[in-house]
Amino acid sequence: MKNKIQITEPRETVEVHLHDGRTLRGPRGASAEEFLKAIAINEDEPIVAVIVNGGLREFRYLIQVESTIKPVTTSTADGARIYRRSLTFLLESIFQQLFPKGKLTIDHSVGSGGYYCQVSGREALSLEELEMLKKRMQAEVASDSPFIREEIPLDEAIQHFKSLGHEDKITLLAHRKKDYLTLYRLGDHMDYHHGYMVPSTGYLRWFDLKESKNGFVMRFPRRHKPTELLPMGDYPQLISTFRQYGDWLMKLGIDNVGALNNAIAAGREQEIVLVSEALHEMHIASVAREIASRRDDLRLILIAGPSSSGKTTFSRRLTVQLLARGISPFPLELDNYFVDRLNNPRDENGELDFEVLEALNLPLIAEHLQKLIAGESVQMPNYNFKTGISEPGDEVQLQEGQLIILEGIHGMNPRLIPEALSKQAFHIYISALTQLNLDRHNRVSTTDTRLIRRIVRDARERGYTAQDTISRWESVRRGEKRHIFPYQENADLMFNSALAYELAALKSFAEPLLRQVPYGTPEHIEAKRLLAFLEWFLPLDANLVPEISIAKEFLGGSVLKNFKWWKGDRR
Repeated sequence: MKNKIQITEPRETVEVHLHDGRTLRGPRGASAEEFLKAIAINEDEPIVAVIVNGGLREFRYLIQVESTIKPVTTSTADGARIYRRSLTFLLESIFQQLFPKGKLTIDHSVGSGGYYCQVSGREALSLEELEMLKKRMQAEVASDSPFIREEIPLDEAIQHFKSLGHEDKITLLAHRKKDYLTLYRLGDHMDYHHGYMVPSTGYLRWFDLKESKNGFVMRFPRRHKPTELLPMGDYPQLISTFRQYGDWLMKLGIDNVGALNNAIAAGREQEIVLVSEALHEMHIASVAREIASRRDDLRLILIAGPSSSGKTTFSRRLTVQLLARGISPFPLELDNYFVDRLNNPRDENGELDFEVLEALNLPLIAEHLQKLIAGESVQMPNYNFKTGISEPGDEVQLQEGQLIILEGIHGMNPRLIPEALSKQAFHIYISALTQLNLDRHNRVSTTDTRLIRRIVRDARERGYTAQDTISRWESVRRGEKRHIFPYQENADLMFNSALAYELAALKSFAEPLLRQVPYGTPEHIEAKRLLAFLEWFLPLDANLVPEISIAKEFLGGSVLKNFKWWKGDRR
């Protein structure tokens, strides 16, 4: 047997197995980019990274051993993030060259595909300056300059940012546990960006810069059309809500994660929590005041928002505020108005689709609303989720002038209720519109905040693993984009459920769940990304969070979970 074992020199070539069954052979140490250039590439879905043996890698990753690889295109969540991050780096690099006295802040996302950007330290960019910035970026794309990745000691990175006067990055790095930092270089410009980059500027062909109030929008493609720019929409309420939250953060003295960490380290946790909650309560009280001022004209309150936005807790806190004003709303549960499963619409894959508007019995909703408002008695439906059949529920009759609250994903859709009833409705859109970024150039995604909320809640209330929740998230997001986001500007008012401290409070609950996601699964890539993101936060004691907080809907222990109030006559 031992005679069959031989020591040989390493082969000069290595095989790469593609996810579609094809095999490529090439020089050992060639990049994944070089390997994939040997096959036909779909230009409509540019490749910007690869999954190598189950792990996400940059496109420049060197293949040293036999590997299985899968291209990551800009039509995927990871690919889209890499493209946008690289484009942001290109923008800030050229901006710094042209306007060295200015400070660029990547603020929040816009629905049509883009980031709203603000300029400080100088006046806002003129149209001519914005056009010059865009042309210089286009020239850099044409030159196909490489993005150079470097790992340097943490103390050197801090000194680099000190020399540039980047206090936000210095503050952030003060609490970093690892003794190194990965920086990217484009020419003479070097900066930290949380995540991978494309190999070179030539990949960044699709972008635009458009003037916007007090700033500009850096536009980029959406995932479903990765080589096109969608028409730029107008989102005045959304932008106003983001700015209001930014003002709140300034009042707290916490405009980035580094400042939050400093406050936690200094023992200011309770102050942060209490002030954050007070700001929420002030806003909810103002919503109740607005509704009360229009009581003679209103009969319906419609509340809608994406997954894990805190709709349930918000609606109950609003109810408490209305009760304090002598108004007792009746909660109409839309989930009880599903059509029988036999009649439920199906999606393009033939699966039952419970998120389309037609999954609800719209004629019955309209009939019951009209009767309840008229003071008539109505037998409510009770949808049996086990059998998929609507069954008779309680008989309800409202008192004169009693408001009805409808909470659900379709609340902003004008087709949910008849136009005549819509004139008597007050529409509220709620979402966690996070604006507490890592630093001026690294955003904290509102979607990531909601996903972390959901992972923690799903584990506690439904027994789901983080892998379960992550695997369902893409479908959830697809439903939001179809049924919620297109109608958000129909709201009479927007409520931002984000809390400055919440990711620090969720951290200790989310991390153990994320670490359990098995390596090699698609969900592990996402779990690893979220873990790396949460590393930037110091933990905050969740026991400091009040029982009435929206954060408690996810952390557990909400006093409003089983909150009951008088709802009129039940028979």
